Amino acid sequence: MPTDRPATSASVPTALEAPVFVDANVFLRYVTNDIPEQADAVEALLDRAASGEIRLVTSVLVVAEVVWTLGSFYKRTKEHVRDAVLALCHTPGLDVEDRDGLVQAAEWHAEKNVDFADAYHAAWMQARGLTEARTFNLKHFRRSDGLDVNEP
Repeated sequence: MPTDRPATSASVPTALEAPVFVDANVFLRYVTNDIPEQADAVEALLDRAASGEIRLVTSVLVVAEVVWTLGSFYKRTKEHVRDAVLALCHTPGLDVEDRDGLVQAAEWHAEKNVDFADAYHAAWMQARGLTEARTFNLKHFRRSDGLDVNEP
């Protein structure tokens, strides 16, 4: 029923009920510290999340964008990229979509010298019990154990 009365605190989402989406550029500023003032602002945001004051969320695509940018624009090694993804995925107060798949992909990206997207797709498949894939990119997919990979 519509009313002109102000909402009660029970009907207004709290910070923990209303998560805040975090985009790739925020994580990139923090990891690279290329703009120190922005990196400091990100650190303050992450501190608020760690203390439970705010809840942050991000997506698989954001993490993929971070990986691509660190590797291509910033020329970071796959090991550095892996470490950044692992740190991001284990940040207190940050909910990361498909955290386990991203962690596995970051490990394979560095250890098996596989493109991050291919590593993620292999992890995604394995998490769902899929064992067969069709691709023209046999080289990278065949580096994932337990997958039957062929051309179409």
